[in-house]
Amino acid sequence: MALQKGDFILIDYVAKVKETNEVFDTTKEDVAKKERLYREGEFYEPKLVVVGESWVLKALDEALLTAEIGKETNVEIPADKAFGPRDPEKIRRVPIKQLYAKEINPVVGARIEFQGKTATIRSIGAGRVLLDFNPALAGRTLIYDLTVNKKLDVAEEKISALIHRRVPVVEESKFKITIHAQNLTIDMPEETFYVEGIQIAKRGIAMDLQKFLPDLIETKFVETFTSEPKPEAIIPADEAPKTPEAEPVEEAKTEEPK
Repeated sequence: MALQKGDFILIDYVAKVKETNEVFDTTKEDVAKKERLYREGEFYEPKLVVVGESWVLKALDEALLTAEIGKETNVEIPADKAFGPRDPEKIRRVPIKQLYAKEINPVVGARIEFQGKTATIRSIGAGRVLLDFNPALAGRTLIYDLTVNKKLDVAEEKISALIHRRVPVVEESKFKITIHAQNLTIDMPEETFYVEGIQIAKRGIAMDLQKFLPDLIETKFVETFTSEPKPEAIIPADEAPKTPEAEPVEEAKTEEPK
């Protein structure tokens, strides 16, 4: 069955530059390590996409409509539909001392922030640095080898995926989701209490739910704090109440008949 706009899907992909076959992005940890793209703290796992919402490049989003679940799809995206052509006006030379003044150590190929914009250092020489303010992939044709792993149909699956998208540092299974009529309750695990920006994340989740599951009128986030059990007091042996000793029982004597 063909996918449609609004479908919730989980995809895996390897993205590379056609001209050089260089991999620049992936959802797969083993590929990231092999291609030296791996970064600590990044999450390498199937990516949630709501078809038609432009959560990926528009051309890739459109290609998803013809993808088959479980089957690898190859998508080629020309430069004009990816990051656009390279603009020569966005390439300029600056004195290297300007970078030193901002405590930037120039290295060819590095991406830096300069005068409020992101640039790539293309070359260094004669006291000057060539900065390219074009997007890193401008002018490149991109190839995506992708697989739609799963289509999410059940409301609880969609809710769980939307939560994980906003709070990826906590396992999905630790959130308890309860739907009663048109009301949703999300019990937050204790790990989330200390996640930086959790209030903003909750607001984002609520907005996503309003948009993608409009039948849910109310969403509650429940945070339960449980007190640590108090240790039992240890009473020194010499202060412990003494149990009264039982009176000795006198044995009954039976007299033998004379």
